[in-house]
Amino acid sequence: MIPLPAPWLAWVLPPLLLIGSNVLMTFAWYGHLKRPHWSLGLAIVASWGIAFFEYCLAVPANRIGFGTYTAQQLKVMQEVITMAVFAAFAVWFLKEQLTWNYLAAAICLVAPVVFIFLPGR
Repeated sequence: MIPLPAPWLAWVLPPLLLIGSNVLMTFAWYGHLKRPHWSLGLAIVASWGIAFFEYCLAVPANRIGFGTYTAQQLKVMQEVITMAVFAAFAVWFLKEQLTWNYLAAAICLVAPVVFIFLPGR
């Protein structure tokens, strides 16, 4: 576990770092779609460059969060953050509209969050 100056940071930093990492990874995976004139090789190299910085946030998020959160909780948290970040990215950057079925799918993702954070036996 990474030593932190305040215990509450173990609860707060992982979600914040996961949001940042998901913003970067979304740009790495989909940002090149706005640059169709780029060669495939350039798109791959640019994506790798962005992904490096994504890992610089995701790895500490999981290291800091593990112990405060379970690995399953961190994973479900990451997936829900991914959907929220991608929805905003699709509207803002790709200029796509959110449709009812995307919103319905996002609502369905709330169930895993509820279940993963319930006390297990």
